[in-house]
Amino acid sequence: MAMQKRANLRLPPEINRVLYVRNLPYKISGEEMYDIFGKYGAIRQIRLGNTPDTRGTAFVVYEDIFDAKNACDHLSGFNVCNRYLVVLYYQATKAFDKMNLEKEKEKLAKTQAKYGLNT
Repeated sequence: MAMQKRANLRLPPEINRVLYVRNLPYKISGEEMYDIFGKYGAIRQIRLGNTPDTRGTAFVVYEDIFDAKNACDHLSGFNVCNRYLVVLYYQATKAFDKMNLEKEKEKLAKTQAKYGLNT
C-alpha cells in the first residue's frame, strides 16, 4: 500500500536524490554522516569536502528520491556539534551557471587587458 501511494505522489522538479549539506563540523567523519543520514534510507554515496573551500560541506546521494526528501525535511536545522545543518537539494544548473560566470569573467579580463581598458 505504501509503495502504491508513493508511485502516485508527484514531487516538485527541484527535488532529487542528491542532497547538498552545509555548515558541517570540520572534524565530522564519514561514519558519523552515515549514522545521521542513514536513518532516512539507503545511501549510495557520501562525499565530504576536503579542500579549504569545501570544508564543512558534503553531498549525500540516496538510492530513493523519497528517502532524500524525508532526510531533507527532517535534517534541515538539525544540531550536530553545536552547528545547525543546512540541507538543500543539489541543483546542477546553479553549479554550471557559476562555472560559466567565472569563465565569462576571465574572458572579460583578457579582453580588457588586450584593449587596455581598466574598470
